[in-house]
Amino acid sequence: MPAEPITAAQLFERFFAPHYPPDALTDLAAMRSTDANPAGNPSILAQIEHAAEVFARLAPGAFDAPDLGLDFSDASVHRLGAALTRERRDAWLSPAGGAGGARGTRGTSTASGAGEPSMLVTLVTHGALYVGACVVKNHGGKWQVRTPLWESLVRLESSAGTGDLALFQWWLKALSDEEIDRGRLVDRYRTHVEVPTFDAERLPVIAAGDRRIPRLAKVRYDTLYKHLRAHLPELRSVGEDFPSPERFEEMAFKSMEFALLGGGRMLLMHGATTEGVHLFWLDANGFAKSAYYPADSFPAHVVQVEGQKIRVIVPVRGETQAHEMLWWGA
Repeated sequence: MPAEPITAAQLFERFFAPHYPPDALTDLAAMRSTDANPAGNPSILAQIEHAAEVFARLAPGAFDAPDLGLDFSDASVHRLGAALTRERRDAWLSPAGGAGGARGTRGTSTASGAGEPSMLVTLVTHGALYVGACVVKNHGGKWQVRTPLWESLVRLESSAGTGDLALFQWWLKALSDEEIDRGRLVDRYRTHVEVPTFDAERLPVIAAGDRRIPRLAKVRYDTLYKHLRAHLPELRSVGEDFPSPERFEEMAFKSMEFALLGGGRMLLMHGATTEGVHLFWLDANGFAKSAYYPADSFPAHVVQVEGQKIRVIVPVRGETQAHEMLWWGA
């Protein structure tokens, strides 16, 4: 019989729950919402920073990746997320890999006398604080201290509003069977940290934001190029990372629509195929990012621009789904 899938809940119950006080386990929601540093004691914040520094120093060895480069940058979180592979996780879950891990620091000491933490516990508890420290350092996040410390949240204020980031939960989910092969730690960091805090106002203006670019009815790579040259000559190139002519033709767009966003700082191109809806964001240098949403072929999708946000409405199996994001893309 195939092995039972490893879920985030199973990881928590097997490896982390033994390191929690029994009263915390009876009401995790209350524990996770209780401020453990109401007086703002700087020594507690120093413990968190120390744990993050320990992780940055020791993780390259634990990952067998001497070039991991954990320098507290956003890019380091991307490298870290890419290093969370199934092979490494399974090694940490094995009896040999799960025992005798590095000792916990002052910032993540065990709370229940459960004994020496395993390598998996040490990496995740310290790693959660490392990712949080990156948010604090690079984006002005504020620690919301919890007990145990690895449950601490980071409050981030951005164009998307104010949110509390549960970094420990990010790690547990990223290590589950559902996500281990999908790089979801990086996806969450990008979606909840980098995109909302991106300073889109620094992008150069391509053209006046009120310019209207007509719909392109017959979509081929050559007709798209001519269309852009005629209606947006300021955009000199679609960029090196835009889909190749061959790939673009394979998509077989029914039509293509255009909208200038952010006062003309970005061009959004969106079109439907037989399988779904593609969106492409281009800045002054060309292709910046893309998104794809599976959708029925009828009725047509709708893109609404409202202030700082855009909403993409698509039909899926006869029902309507709406995807909302900041105008510079998810």
